[in-house]
Amino acid sequence: MLSLFWLFFMLSALQPVLHQRMLEASRTRLITRIETERNSRVILLVHRQETMSLLGFPLVRYIDVHDSEEVIRAIQLTDPHVPIDLVVHTPGGLVLAALQIARAIKRHKAPVRIIVPHYAMSGGTLIALAADEIVISENAVLGPVDPQMGQAGAAASVLSVLEKKPMEKIDDQTLILADQAGKALKQVHAAVVELLEDKMDAEAAEQLATTLSSGQWTHDYPITPDLARELGLNVNTDIPEEFLQLMALYPQPVRREPTVEYLPGRRSTEGRRRT
Repeated sequence: MLSLFWLFFMLSALQPVLHQRMLEASRTRLITRIETERNSRVILLVHRQETMSLLGFPLVRYIDVHDSEEVIRAIQLTDPHVPIDLVVHTPGGLVLAALQIARAIKRHKAPVRIIVPHYAMSGGTLIALAADEIVISENAVLGPVDPQMGQAGAAASVLSVLEKKPMEKIDDQTLILADQAGKALKQVHAAVVELLEDKMDAEAAEQLATTLSSGQWTHDYPITPDLARELGLNVNTDIPEEFLQLMALYPQPVRREPTVEYLPGRRSTEGRRRT
């Protein structure tokens, strides 16, 4: 009985590791298949809550400098004449890191397609602006790229304090923060214009940069594919099924009780399910 107990304990301890290895192998096979079929380099920038949590609380990830290093390295290892399919699934992150990725994409000679299965907000949208084409699910969204000032919130909101209160009633810390917010807005606006300069005329690029970076919307405002087209972006909603399958191989942490549940497989009008 003691041996059976230890065997059960060891299998239970190894199960998460084995499951992770199986997921990684499945992703590798599917990425290889997609690259072969599309004759492209597939790169994924996927931010989920981490399965390996800290003290029971899942860790949420954002675009950081490590991500930019890895994506840029993958682009550098890709022949200039090989197209790139970059899958982006992220709530955003550091402007510095997102801009590094965006500029590397812009410099790549072959076409670069940004694939958005679900959402690419903030820095994810900044990256998407550099692509030749944004391939997005019809239910997926992009988002505004207005800079955020940490706990203080949107840069545009911080800057509005100068208009709403007499200067003598504003403390020095707020004035310093407002000065930084003004600089951040100008820098992001200029970056968006830079990314769009070869995709539309100068006036249209300036207008779109103002729309996306000025803070006229809340930072989590969903930019649907239809709205993205109205703004002048090159958006295609014909997303290949393989990329949706690929996202299924990046699961969220397992909860005690699932919040969404359904039988797997595609449901047909004939009443049968197909895998």
